[in-house]
Amino acid sequence: MSDELVSFEVNGQTLQARPGSMLIAATDAAGITVPRFCYHKKLSVAANCRMCLVEVEKAPKPMPACATPIMAGMKVWTNSPKARAAQKDVMEFLLINHPLDCPICDQGGECELQDLSVGFGNSSSEYVEIKRVVRDKDIGPLIETAMTRCIHCTRCVRFGEEIAGLRELGATGRSQYTEIGTYVAKAVTSELSGNVIDVCPVGALTAKPSRYTARPWEMRSYDSIAPHDCVGSNIHVHTARGKVVRVVPRENEAINECWISDRDRFSYEGLQSQDRLLKPQIKRDGHWKEVSWQEALESVSGILRKQLAFNVTAFAGSSSTLEEFFLFQKLLRGLNIKNIDHRLRQVDFSDQSFVPVASGLGVSFTDLEQQQAIFLIGANPRHDQPMLNHRIRKASLAGARILALTPRKLAFNYAAEQIVAAPLAMVTELAVLVKAALEAANQTVPTALADLLANVEVSDTARSQVELFKAPNSLILLGQMAVQHSAFSSLRSLASVLAQVTGAKLGYLPEANSLAANLVGVLPHRGLAGKAVAEPGLHVNAALSDKNLTTVVLMNAELDDFANPQQTLKALRAAKHVIVFAPFADTQARDYATVLLPTSTFVETSGTLINAEGLWQSFKGVVTPPGEVRPLWKVLRVLGNALNLPDFDYVETSEIIAELKLELQAVPLTAMGQLPDSLMVTKQAANTMQRIGDVPIYRTDALVRRAKSLQAMLASPAVRMHSADMDRLGITVGDLVRLGQGDSYVQLPAEADEAVPEGCVWVQSATEAARALGSAFGSIMVDKG
Repeated sequence: MSDELVSFEVNGQTLQARPGSMLIAATDAAGITVPRFCYHKKLSVAANCRMCLVEVEKAPKPMPACATPIMAGMKVWTNSPKARAAQKDVMEFLLINHPLDCPICDQGGECELQDLSVGFGNSSSEYVEIKRVVRDKDIGPLIETAMTRCIHCTRCVRFGEEIAGLRELGATGRSQYTEIGTYVAKAVTSELSGNVIDVCPVGALTAKPSRYTARPWEMRSYDSIAPHDCVGSNIHVHTARGKVVRVVPRENEAINECWISDRDRFSYEGLQSQDRLLKPQIKRDGHWKEVSWQEALESVSGILRKQLAFNVTAFAGSSSTLEEFFLFQKLLRGLNIKNIDHRLRQVDFSDQSFVPVASGLGVSFTDLEQQQAIFLIGANPRHDQPMLNHRIRKASLAGARILALTPRKLAFNYAAEQIVAAPLAMVTELAVLVKAALEAANQTVPTALADLLANVEVSDTARSQVELFKAPNSLILLGQMAVQHSAFSSLRSLASVLAQVTGAKLGYLPEANSLAANLVGVLPHRGLAGKAVAEPGLHVNAALSDKNLTTVVLMNAELDDFANPQQTLKALRAAKHVIVFAPFADTQARDYATVLLPTSTFVETSGTLINAEGLWQSFKGVVTPPGEVRPLWKVLRVLGNALNLPDFDYVETSEIIAELKLELQAVPLTAMGQLPDSLMVTKQAANTMQRIGDVPIYRTDALVRRAKSLQAMLASPAVRMHSADMDRLGITVGDLVRLGQGDSYVQLPAEADEAVPEGCVWVQSATEAARALGSAFGSIMVDKG
C-alpha cells in the first residue's frame, strides 16, 4: 500500500487517504457516520452484515464501505437515496428474527442494533412468520449468552482468532440455521475472553457477573487504572447506587489499545467478599474486638514505640500504590526500622546489591511489537501480563522469532521455540547459550561465570539459537518464574552477559507495581531513589527466619503472596504482634494477626502506578469506602503524625507525587546490572523431586483471589507430573499423592501432564492447598498417599 495520499469525495467533501485503505476508515477519521455491525477497527474485514452499504459512482450496486478500497478521484455518497434504501433493507432483514426483548436485555441502552434501528428501521414489519429461536450456550462463568439475539457479525469469532489467539467460537450451519458457539460443548477460557462482550454489537454476549445489576443509563463512569499487573491497563469503572457494577476498557493505544484482560475486567467482584474488613479490630485475650480508629492507631503507635527497631519487620504487597509504598517506608525508617521488603515471592537475594535500582521492560509497549527476536526466560506473559503478551503475539505474527526457557511447556498463543528444563537445569540451559554467544563473539568467560560455564558443552542447536539475538531489534525478558527461582542471581547474571555479548536489550516483567516499590526504597538495603542505607536490614527470607522477630507489619500482603507460606506462617504465629493494613482478612489472617486496620482498594482511593515501561499513571477513587474503611495513604499519614515523625503533613496524593517526581526523575530505568564476584549454584537434595510452583493467573493478589467468577475459571488443585514419573512411583491418575516440604505435607490428586519435565511436579502457589508447602521452586518429597 502506498504511503502517498490520494484525493476522493464523500458526500461532496474532499478527503485524502492512502490508496487501497478502506473507505470506512477514512469516513470515520473525517467524522462522517457510516452505519456498521461487523466492522471493527482492530479486526479483519468480514463484510458480512452489509449495513455499511454506500453509493459509489459508476458502481452497479451499493458497495460495503468496510471492504471498498479507496482510489484516486472516486466519488461516494453515504446518505443518498440509493444508499439509504440499501441500509434500510439490510436493517429490515436483521430485525426479521431478532427478538423484541430490549426491556430485559443487558445491552439495552447501549446496543448498536437498537441505536441504528431508530435511524434505519421501519415503524412496522411485514414479516409475520414465526421467529427463529436459538438455544443459549453455557460457555463459562464470565460470559452470558442469548444467541437468539445474535446477528452473525462474527466479531467474536474474529476476535478469538486474531487477538486472543484461540479460535474458541465459530459459526456452524448455513442461512437461517447459522449459529455462533463452540464446536464442542466447553467453556471459553482465553484470558482475554471478556472482550467479546465489548465487540458484540447486540445483547448476544453479555457479562455474566454483572447481569441484571444496573441499566446503562443508571451507571456513572470513572477513569481508572488496573493494578493487577505491570501493564497498568486503562479502564472505565462503572458504578450504580454507590457500588462498582462493571469494568470496561478505556482506549489507550500506547498501553492496552481497546482491550483489557479478564482479570482486570472481573476482579471488582472481590469488593463484595465476606472477608472485607469494615472496622478496626484488636485481638484481646484471643478474641477480636471492634474499636475506634483513634484507639487502633494509638495501639499501633504504642506497639511500634515499645518494640526494639531490629525486632520489627515490615512487608508490603506489590499491588500497593506509589504513595502507599513511599509513606510506608518513610514511616518505618522514621522509627529506625530497617527490615523492610516488598519482594515477597523472591528467595535468592545473593546479588541484591548488584541489581539495578529500577528494572523495567527496556522498551515501550508499542516498540515491543517491532522486535525481531524475543527471548523469554522464566516468563509466562500470557498469564502474568496478558495485555503485554498481546504485543508479543503481534510481534510474532509480524515475523518475530520467539524463544522461551521454561520449567514446563507453556501454552503460548503464538509460535515459540521452547527450551523446557527442570528448574535447576534452567541455569545450565541458559549457560549453554551464554557460552555459545561468547564463543561466537570470540570473548573470554567473565570471572563470575567461570564455575557455571566450566563444564558446559555447546550444541549446534544453541549456536543457531544465539544467532537470533544478532537481529537489530532483539529483546531478552526475565519473567516472574525467573525472579522466584532459587537461583535467580545466576539467571540474572547469565541473561545480562547474553545481552551484552549479542547486543540484545535486557528487560524485566515486574510484578504489579513493584517498580514503584524499588524506586521509593521499600527494600532493606536501599532507600529512596536507590540510595544505599547506612545500616542495611534483613531481606524477607532472613527476616522470617530471625528468632528475635517480635513484631510484623503487613501492608496489602497475605500468606498467599509469599514464596514460602510455610515459613511465613510459622514466623507470623510466633510473633507477639502482627499489624495488618489490608482491605481483607481471611480466617488465616485472623489467626496470626493482632491488629486489623481496614484500608481501601484501588477503586476507593487515589494513587499512582508505574508500569513496566516506566510510565506514571495516577487515578482517583470512584466509590466511597464502605463502613469505616479509610484510604491507606491517609492512615499512614495520620500514624506518622501520631508518632511525631517529621514531614507527614500531606493533604492530597498529588503533593506526594510532586515531591517524588523531583526525587526520582534522575533515576535511570535499566535492567543491566553488574556481575557479582561469584555465583552460588543451587544443588538438588537427594531422593527428592523438583517443584514448579508458578502463581495461577487468578491468584495474583487479594482482590483477584476473592472474585468468585475468576476463581471458577481455575482448575481444581492437583499435583501434575510426567507419566514416566507416575509409572516409576506407582501412581495412577486420581490417586492421592502426599507432598512434603519442610515439616508439613499436603495430599492432592494426581494428574498426568506431559508438559512437566521428568523429575518434577507442578503444584501451583498462592492457593489454599499450597499454604502448607514451602518454596515454590525447591525440592519436594513425593509419596503415594
